[in-house]
Amino acid sequence: MTENKPNEGNKGKTKKNKFNIYWIYGALAVVFIVMQYINFGTEAIEISWAKLEQMIQGKDIRKIVVVNNKFAEVFVKTDRIDVDTAYQDLRDKGYSSSSGKAYYIYKFATIDIFWENLKEAQSRIVERESVGRSLVEKDNIRREYNITISSEERRDWGGDILGWILPIAVLLGIWFLVMRMMSRGAGGGQIFNIGKSKAQLFDKSTSVAINFNDVAGLEEAKVEVMEIVDFLTNPKKYTQLGGKIPKGALLVGPPGTGKTLLAKAVAGEAKVPFFSISGSDFVEMFVGVGASRVRDLFKQAKEKAPCIIFIDEIDAIGRARGKNPMTGANDERENTLNQLLTEMDGFASNAGVIILAATNRADILDRALLRAGRFDRQIHVELPDLNERRAIFIVHMKPLKIADAVSVDFLARQTPGFSGADIANVCNESALIAARNEHSVVEKQDFLDAIDRIIGGLEKRSKIISSKEKKVIAFHEAGHAAISWLLEHAHPLVKVTIVPRGKALGAAWYLPEERQITTFEQMFDEMTAALGGRASEEVNFGQVSTGALNDLEKVTKQAFNMVVFFGLNKKLGNISYYDSTGQQEYSFTKPYSEKTAETIDKEISKLVEEAYQRAKTILMKNKESLSKLAKVLLEKEVIFREDLEKVFGKRPWKEEIHGEEDKKPVKQVSEKEVKTEQSDTAENADKKENSGTNSQDNP
Repeated sequence: MTENKPNEGNKGKTKKNKFNIYWIYGALAVVFIVMQYINFGTEAIEISWAKLEQMIQGKDIRKIVVVNNKFAEVFVKTDRIDVDTAYQDLRDKGYSSSSGKAYYIYKFATIDIFWENLKEAQSRIVERESVGRSLVEKDNIRREYNITISSEERRDWGGDILGWILPIAVLLGIWFLVMRMMSRGAGGGQIFNIGKSKAQLFDKSTSVAINFNDVAGLEEAKVEVMEIVDFLTNPKKYTQLGGKIPKGALLVGPPGTGKTLLAKAVAGEAKVPFFSISGSDFVEMFVGVGASRVRDLFKQAKEKAPCIIFIDEIDAIGRARGKNPMTGANDERENTLNQLLTEMDGFASNAGVIILAATNRADILDRALLRAGRFDRQIHVELPDLNERRAIFIVHMKPLKIADAVSVDFLARQTPGFSGADIANVCNESALIAARNEHSVVEKQDFLDAIDRIIGGLEKRSKIISSKEKKVIAFHEAGHAAISWLLEHAHPLVKVTIVPRGKALGAAWYLPEERQITTFEQMFDEMTAALGGRASEEVNFGQVSTGALNDLEKVTKQAFNMVVFFGLNKKLGNISYYDSTGQQEYSFTKPYSEKTAETIDKEISKLVEEAYQRAKTILMKNKESLSKLAKVLLEKEVIFREDLEKVFGKRPWKEEIHGEEDKKPVKQVSEKEVKTEQSDTAENADKKENSGTNSQDNP
């Protein structure tokens, strides 16, 4: 993973927040809530009935206002507030007599009780003050103690509005939240932006820290990709000669070979906007969304041209149209592909927009997508060879603390068929193993254990195996080792073990040659060596077990390839039924007749049987040495190249010497590798398939 860092020129800049309509809604909600709790003025003091009756007796009340028949506001005479000691509490709080506001409120239970209590209090006071007075004086006293009482109906506008708006706002908020979650789960981000492109933009404000120096190996691929970057940075170099910028480049290769890493290096090197998106980001459950996102992506790209668009795993939308006769076509995916084809090379021009794509399934891509004018060049990113593996190891070993005894050349030779991702995993696993063993540095044995761990799985020494089964496994693996040692074209043995590892009960590791073409003799020797385990069981025990299922599977596939694909069978002749277009995988019929199919079956069976009989013959001639080797294997559980030399002697055929390190004692370095199997296309595409007894072989 890479870390995006801002350019130095933009460090001091801050991104301005864009205006959002939801801010207004939030502000209004805050205002309404605050209105309910903020008192715009002085707060009235709640009093009891005794206090109110005392104020009536003192003739301090100017008027009383009954509000909504719930409480009464008591207005005190202004001249009494400033002089009377009973109102010292108001003066202490800073209440002004000139404001004329109601500084007291009296909350009653019901309005009827309040009226009765008020009348009774006034009557008692008037009667007490009128004792011995004349009628005129009594009328004057009654007028003095008579209080002006009024009634008002007030509306709480803030509360009423909030009472209407708050439930609606809550419902709208829940609706937006649910729709946002639904759209996010469907890959649309927001429901209203579901048709927008999801491409990540790398430009001046965001940069990628990876460049071509961080990409080890892939020298030929880097040359073509660097040419595209050079065209964008220095276009006059090519345009003055009449050249045109290529519209697209397709990176093709097995998984883990560095296609995406190469694209990241382009993003780091190119000083132009870089859009990165996955092919699956166009796929959506809603109709028309994929095509809409393609249009939006190219619209953004045209606005920022010159720029680069990188589509990772383009086979998600670029699969050939109408190829599956059973399920028919996928209209939504095909519409997305049609829109992509139109945008790449349609009626409208996309000057300055380069498409960079990656896939490991180029055979299933639509032919219209691969034509010149859309993807002008296909860059094949293959598994690294010896020199490339050495360079990849150097890159991934930089952050590790390595012991002096570790040789990069040796590790590169021990990992044929490994991809760049596999090598990165080896380096990381070796550091974990070294930490588990409490080593101060990563030692050579840690790397070799990591290679073993990745190829064969974790050792399972605690697995319960009977002594009889262990003896069968030992003779089985000894048969593999003996045949590979005694045949000229079989891969040289590195290590044999009967310790269960992963799903296998035993395994043999080989160091294959890195060859580009293979002859019949070489493949036949490999088949014979693969059948050596089963032949050893029959020679020594007179019966065979289910432990050879993995061997039989590999041998059958290899014989099928030799007869049907590679034209290595005399009876069928120079004919190949291999389909490089991949159309046969959707076909119900085979490209050959039933009679030819019978011939193919017979020739495959004949070829496998010849290899098996040959293995039995070789083991019968060397039965004593085979038994000796099996006993050594039972004692040590793991044997190396040295042990085979002691039993069978040195191989009579001249072997390629890779370096002086191969001459060291094998037990010390415990060299580990795996035997390869010839692929369909006659290329060593998969060299990491280990040979041995598999625990899943038993029914």
